[in-house]
Amino acid sequence: MRTETDSVSATVTVLKHQLNVDSFVREPAKLLQMNEVGVCNIMTQRPIVFDAYKENRSTGNFIIVDRVSSATVGAGMIDFPLRRADNVHWQALDVDKAARSALKNQKPAVLWLTGLSGSGKSTIANALEALLHTCGKHTYLLDGDNVRHGLNRDLGFTAVDRVENIRRVAEVAKLMADAGLIVICSFISPFRDERRMARELMGEGEFIEIFVDTPLDECARRDPKGLYKKAFAGNIANFTGVSSPYEAPENPELHLKTMGQEPARLALQIEEFLRSRMEEK
Repeated sequence: MRTETDSVSATVTVLKHQLNVDSFVREPAKLLQMNEVGVCNIMTQRPIVFDAYKENRSTGNFIIVDRVSSATVGAGMIDFPLRRADNVHWQALDVDKAARSALKNQKPAVLWLTGLSGSGKSTIANALEALLHTCGKHTYLLDGDNVRHGLNRDLGFTAVDRVENIRRVAEVAKLMADAGLIVICSFISPFRDERRMARELMGEGEFIEIFVDTPLDECARRDPKGLYKKAFAGNIANFTGVSSPYEAPENPELHLKTMGQEPARLALQIEEFLRSRMEEK
C-alpha cells in the first residue's frame, strides 16, 4: 500500500460491500473485478500517517501495488481509522520469547510446508512432529483441514478467503513461536504474497519455507480425499492446481521432491536441516 507519505505491506481483510457506480446502491460482494468500487478494511503491517480523504486529498489517497510484478492493482480513498487503532495498546510483559525458549531449551521456529493437495504435506508434517517429540522438542502442528473445523470454519475457498485463512494461521503461528514452540504449519497456501506475509510476521530466521514438491498428475492419482475427481468433474470450484493457481516457492529454505521418497525419510531430512540451522545460530 502506497500513500503520499508511506509504503507498507498491507492486506485487505474485509470487503464490506460493493458500490454500484450508477445507482450508488450498496451490494454484497466477495471480490472486485476491474473498475469496480467497494468499501473494505485494510490491515497494514505498521502504523501509517494519513488524513481522511474528505479533509485532505493528497494524504488521504492510496494505491495497492502487487509486490511481485510491481503492477498497480487498485486505488482508493481513506475514510477513517478503525477504532481499535486508538484504543488498543501493547501490554508490556515480564516473560518474553527468550525466557520461554530457554525454559524449553530450544529455539522457536515456524516450519511452513506448502504444496498441492495430495502432495503429502500432512503425512510428512505428522511424521516430523512425532520425530521432534521423541527428541524432546516442544512442538505444535497446525494442519489446513483441522483449523477449518474451528478457527477458520467461517471461510470458504475463494481467493479472498484463502488469503484470510493464511493471515489467521500466520498470526497464530507467530503467537506459538513467541511461546517458544517449534510450529509446524501444513497448508496448501497457494499464493506467494501470503507466504511472504507470514514470513514477515516472524522473527529473523524463524520462518522456514518447505516446498513439498509433488507433480499434479501424481497428486491426482493419489487423490486421498477424492477431491481431484470432483474438481476435474467441475463439482468443486477454486480447487488449487485445477481451477485455481498454485504459485510454487521460488527460493524455499528446503525443497522436498517426494517421488520415490518415504514420508519418514523426508521428515528426517527436515529435522536434520532444522538441527543444523539451530546449531549455526
